[in-house]
Amino acid sequence: MKTLATDLYFPEGPIAMPDGSVVLVELARGTLSRVDTEGVVSVVADLGGGPNGAAIGPDGFIYVCNNGGFDDDTDPSGRFASQMPRQYVGGSIQRVNPQTGETEDLYRECNGHSLRGPNDIIFDESGGFWFTDLGKTWPRVHDHGGVYYASIDGQNIQEVIYPLITPNGIGISPDGSTLYVAETSTGRIYQWAITGPGQLDSGKGERPRSKLLYALSDGLRFDSMAVDASGYVNVGVLSLGSMAKDSGGICEISPEGEASIIPTGDPMTTNICFGGKDHQTAFITCSDSGTLRSFLWQREGIKLPFFDKAL
Repeated sequence: MKTLATDLYFPEGPIAMPDGSVVLVELARGTLSRVDTEGVVSVVADLGGGPNGAAIGPDGFIYVCNNGGFDDDTDPSGRFASQMPRQYVGGSIQRVNPQTGETEDLYRECNGHSLRGPNDIIFDESGGFWFTDLGKTWPRVHDHGGVYYASIDGQNIQEVIYPLITPNGIGISPDGSTLYVAETSTGRIYQWAITGPGQLDSGKGERPRSKLLYALSDGLRFDSMAVDASGYVNVGVLSLGSMAKDSGGICEISPEGEASIIPTGDPMTTNICFGGKDHQTAFITCSDSGTLRSFLWQREGIKLPFFDKAL
């Protein structure tokens, strides 16, 4: 495992770019940043709030889930709370021109309800995007989270699954038939059958029918994810509380629910993406150490929709 960049301010949301660089967010810095092939870090855009997940859209722009930061009374992640931005400005989906850094808020609400803490995002082949909203944790209450589907024109957003308990990572199977969502506080991965753009199988009821793919042992939590070409769901693992400091890593879960953890030594291993030759290099954000790391993936990675559209 190679360290490509250091001194990052809580990195998340990595995107492997066609030129070999990696674009990611620095949550505690409030920026979208680029790590070039020499490991030099530059700011693409100042986003404010708390940028989280990011993805390339069909127009080549980068779409960012911004959790809005954290109010002084909130406690987002235990002992890691001091690293987070300390002013909550509300959640949003942002669109960024990576060439100019120009940024606009695309969505701040759905059906009159404010977005609370948008977290992770993925585009489907049709050009729409799924995203999770983790919600917000306050001293005595927690805002529910959910899963949403939206268009890039800023005109259509729908709440597809609500409520969920701290939904975080989100991914789609290689054949486009299955949606995966990781819940952080429960340490579980759920899956739903996709029946169309923004549509999930609900059987005879109104709420989409989920199936449990995998659950972590107590003390470990899931963060964000990437699905590889073999259909494995690969998720960042957080170790909080009394767990050993070096027990974070990437949990690789087969479509049948068999799993193992690749250790990174960082208790806040937050996200993974694939790039490089044949998309077989894994890029991993390790947020406690503030590093971007890489290693050769043991299976073929995956080329996400609109990779070739990147500006």
